[in-house]
Amino acid sequence: MVDKSVPSLFEWMGGMPALERLFDTFYARVPNDPILAPVFAKMSPAHAKHVAAFVGEVFGGPRVYSEQFGGHPKMILHHVGRALTEEQRAQWMRLLLQCADEIGAPSDPEFRSAFVAYIEWGTRLAVINSQPGADVSGEAPMPKWGWGEAKGPYIPG
Repeated sequence: MVDKSVPSLFEWMGGMPALERLFDTFYARVPNDPILAPVFAKMSPAHAKHVAAFVGEVFGGPRVYSEQFGGHPKMILHHVGRALTEEQRAQWMRLLLQCADEIGAPSDPEFRSAFVAYIEWGTRLAVINSQPGADVSGEAPMPKWGWGEAKGPYIPG
């Protein structure tokens, strides 16, 4: 049973406004990043909002991505055939974490541990699914990410 007194990662992060601020900041920088720019050269103007909706749902927020954009199977299909590299994945991580710091995302260790764990997992999955010949034919349920082994969020002082 879920303890309703413990906020979801989505709530702890600051909800959709915080996620949209994070991904708006991040994707505004991507075109000037020599490693990431080629990957996102044809990025839709709505891309940042879609990624924010996806991560928001994964972190316990509303099911916007599943209901409006096709859920996890559709996210996987966006990566098919892109042949993403480990260098691109690592740069995506570095830049996103830098942007998280800049927008004032929560910095407590429990939140950051869960946040980093998800984006590590997700970016590695994206690389795997982007390779030529990757089998992406199965149904992929929407990931649900929480506090992991932590008993609850760290609340300072």
